[in-house]
Amino acid sequence: MTIPQERHVLVVFPHPDDEAFGVSGTISTHIKRGTPVTYACLTLGEMGRNLGNPPFATRESLPEIRKKELQASADAMGLTDLRMMGLRDKTVEFEDDEKMVGMMTDLINELNPSLIITFYPNLSVHPDHEATARAVVRAVRRMEDRPKLHCVAFANNTLEVLGAPDVLHDVSAVRDQKMGAMKAHISQTVWMLEEMENKLAQGDQETENWLTKERFYNYRWDQDFEETF
Repeated sequence: MTIPQERHVLVVFPHPDDEAFGVSGTISTHIKRGTPVTYACLTLGEMGRNLGNPPFATRESLPEIRKKELQASADAMGLTDLRMMGLRDKTVEFEDDEKMVGMMTDLINELNPSLIITFYPNLSVHPDHEATARAVVRAVRRMEDRPKLHCVAFANNTLEVLGAPDVLHDVSAVRDQKMGAMKAHISQTVWMLEEMENKLAQGDQETENWLTKERFYNYRWDQDFEETF
């Protein structure tokens, strides 16, 4: 599917590296076309599990490492509008709902995006992912003129609930930018990337398809998940 031209794209995820694996190809494509893209990353991933063996970081030093990695990922994609929103990793789910909705509403009102990319409520596994998704959906729901809302979903029951993805982007043309974005987050992803690169070197087509195809769901306003939030 050809990625359509947008007025402005707003990407909202809670953690550094959330952008890299699922949407960095789409982000890079929009940027190459000259479309403004803003990435609002809610935390610095300071509770990331990987401190190294032997340790390369402490819990105190990891936030600065991940901040630099996030900037490196943005640079790899060509992204110039990176917003670090200052919330704390693994506590987004405990933030006041209206505060979160207000934060999203302020971003949307400022940027006037034609497309927002985030997680799909109830289908994105991590509590911080879910809290982010809820806030974005609630903010958009209150708008009279809603932007498109493309959501990433990867819970085990996604196909059962939503079926096949609505949107499939071929990002082969920006494969190098996507690889650069993923490699930028090396403190958390080194083992996964080594495995992936080994499979690619062996010509594994499933891994190549995962790398070069990005999948999204249009938010289903006709089967709104609000009652289960």
